[in-house]
Amino acid sequence: MCKELPHAKVVGGPIIVYNRIKYLSRNHEVHLLSFYNPEDEKFLPSLEEYCSRIELVRFPPAKGLLGEVYRYLFSSVPSYMLKLYSPELKLKLNRMAEEENYDCIIAEYSFMGQYLYRNRGIPGQVVRVISVHECYTDARLKVFRVKGLSWEGLKAYLHYLQLRKYEFEMYRSADKVLTLTEEDRATLLRYAPDLKVNVVPHGVDVEYFTPEGWKPAGNVVCYLGNFGHEPNVDAVLYFYREIYPEVKREVPDVRFYVVGKAPPPEVKALEADESVVVTGYVDDVRPYLHMSKAMAVPVRLGGGFRGKTLEALASGVPLISTRLGVEGLKGREGEDYLVADSPAEFASKLTSILKDEKLAIKLSKNGRKLAEKFSWQHGVRKLEKTLLKLVKDKAEGFKK
Repeated sequence: MCKELPHAKVVGGPIIVYNRIKYLSRNHEVHLLSFYNPEDEKFLPSLEEYCSRIELVRFPPAKGLLGEVYRYLFSSVPSYMLKLYSPELKLKLNRMAEEENYDCIIAEYSFMGQYLYRNRGIPGQVVRVISVHECYTDARLKVFRVKGLSWEGLKAYLHYLQLRKYEFEMYRSADKVLTLTEEDRATLLRYAPDLKVNVVPHGVDVEYFTPEGWKPAGNVVCYLGNFGHEPNVDAVLYFYREIYPEVKREVPDVRFYVVGKAPPPEVKALEADESVVVTGYVDDVRPYLHMSKAMAVPVRLGGGFRGKTLEALASGVPLISTRLGVEGLKGREGEDYLVADSPAEFASKLTSILKDEKLAIKLSKNGRKLAEKFSWQHGVRKLEKTLLKLVKDKAEGFKK
């Protein structure tokens, strides 16, 4: 199960799901149940090759402020989780579980974990796995710490209060919880030390993302992201307001490309600055990577693994990020990529990449070598091994 259609051209987290499907289908029968938008239907051929059954459900409509307040006050399920609750999807899941002899159901993203939790429509012998791309409790707390006593900050804190019990009860109900990084595993265990958590790493297609075409078109800085995800919006606005002005003072001809689907009005408004380009959805991110002298990942919110970092490194694009943004990479700071957490330090180090060709070339070559360690096959083999053991252990438990 996935919270949005995972296809070959998707930008952001669902690319993990697409590649897991692709590689698992070599040895196993894979079915997909996912939310989708009608415009996503053109991408179905990239999935039909690997899935013997695909069931889709339209995203549930937004409830508005009054609806969210009502759910916050009167629902036993956190209102944050209910944003992606659909009775239709639950019915489809239960029908699929009844019709098919599943060994395992994987909920990709914690939003989808709610469909496994307390669901008696799924046979008891089916292994239930929740793949946590981001701990929502911790993510909401980060938003509160960054936004403070603003409306956004207070709303995030209210979500945190609701989530902190429910989210970990949901994880405990699963046969296994997966994370993308050791840091995320440690976060979950900090909240719930008794959880059964395995790390299954992210990957990148190093044959698709290559450095051969890397020819920067001047001092171009790039950011990739799905802007339906709040941390990407915050990262771009934070970069433009707190970091970019200093970079422009040092490098007057710098340009900032914001690449990815669903940019909200506040991101689109940045194009009032002639040095900023907001592309919206693109079929292929590689041309934007290859024209960039640097990839900036100034994320402050969220968790999980940022696939954009691997795509940049594999493409030979020098990377500068906050420490949060490179969790899971396990590279060498200053050699494979640069790390900066304050606006002044970020601006200074980014300026160094733009001005110092030797530094840029070193980061480009070393970053590519690091990316080559993250093949999809490695991560999916680890996932497959975990799932096979879970299925075997549960089957033996039912025999006793």
